[in-house]
Amino acid sequence: MKIVLLDTLTFGDTDLGGFDRFGEVLKYETTAASQTQERITNANVIVTNKVVIDDTLMAHAKELRLICIAATGMNNVDLEAAKKRGIVVKNVSGYSTDSVVQHTFAMLLYLLEHSRYYDDVVKSGAYAKSPIFTDVSRPFFEIKNKKWGIIGMGEIGRGVAKVAQAFGAEVWYHSTSGANTAQPFVHANLPTLLSECDIISIHAPLNEKTKNLLGYEELLACRKKAIVLNLGRGGIIDEEAVARIVDEREVYFGLDVLEKEPMLENHPFFSVQNQERLYVTPHIAWTSHEAREKLIAGVIENIETFLRG
Repeated sequence: MKIVLLDTLTFGDTDLGGFDRFGEVLKYETTAASQTQERITNANVIVTNKVVIDDTLMAHAKELRLICIAATGMNNVDLEAAKKRGIVVKNVSGYSTDSVVQHTFAMLLYLLEHSRYYDDVVKSGAYAKSPIFTDVSRPFFEIKNKKWGIIGMGEIGRGVAKVAQAFGAEVWYHSTSGANTAQPFVHANLPTLLSECDIISIHAPLNEKTKNLLGYEELLACRKKAIVLNLGRGGIIDEEAVARIVDEREVYFGLDVLEKEPMLENHPFFSVQNQERLYVTPHIAWTSHEAREKLIAGVIENIETFLRG
């Protein structure tokens, strides 16, 4: 077997030695679009996280039998073309649920408790000069008894709901498909959820129903001091609208995903004045050490399953 891993840099320090038992393994940290064809031409198996594999590339890869997507989403592979050519495509699901749930709360608590501000108060020396033992200049609220609205009640959304309930929150949700309405939480339409909930977190896929789901008018409807978190996909929230809102109203945003990744150098977020209301992480919610280990183990299992027929 010849196995080609196209973008190993996304796996960080995760051990990739498990692939070696299958045969010859070529590992590339990154692969540009112009390099993909040459690298997969003689491969039997390719492993891709974000590298796009289309019909033209498959046509040149005459020995290709299996495409392993090291992710849950499969939009970077032309599935119809693969089926037509008899190439099996396998992904890995569920590996990052715990990691994303945890990062959701990390983002929430950073914004909720004004962690950046208070860290600066201490490190700048201001606290050392304080006339009192504490600092209540940036009060925060408790999660208990607050309404938490979840957009996208899949596996991750349900995980977030469970922890939110442990904090004492009242969980609401909105089904973006319109079909998932039997969950044991308060189901609400989008305008109601946005206007009523204190915390809103997004865990939905990007599709025709969620693209630009939250624009300027929708976000304007959020309550004062509301916290909006996007850990679904970039493109669900209009980022230019976010940049406007945080300077117009006291609404807080935590985003782990952006429409263009990596971030554009001229992104409107760089011009935001009220930076304390905006927290952006570089698509890391899925990347806990444990999640990456589960991901690679899942890819290896997919290869083993394929070889067993």
